[in-house]
Amino acid sequence: MKKSVLTRYRVMAYVTGVLLVALTLGMIGKYALKMGGAADFTQVVSIAHGWLYVVYLIFAFDLGSKAKWPVKKQLWVLLAGTIPTAAFFVERRISRELEARVEGAEPAVAKA
Repeated sequence: MKKSVLTRYRVMAYVTGVLLVALTLGMIGKYALKMGGAADFTQVVSIAHGWLYVVYLIFAFDLGSKAKWPVKKQLWVLLAGTIPTAAFFVERRISRELEARVEGAEPAVAKA
């Protein structure tokens, strides 16, 4: 497995996690605190999170298929982008697990 597969998953996990936390704070501001500008903010962030979550799903599925994860683990990683702050914890755990496998991979050797 290439390091780039893990890197792009990590980037999207952080982006998805940050947007979901921002969306949660925006919803709290909109409904609990009745803030005026929160409606526009939540609309923009929810659209961005929705589209980028699809990209996260693609990258996480690609990572899971290359790492040969069981279905239960794959679902756990895919759903991490829907629970505020879960993406950060899952990303860290997955990265620790797979970094050794990525670093231990033998480089491709060109045959003459």
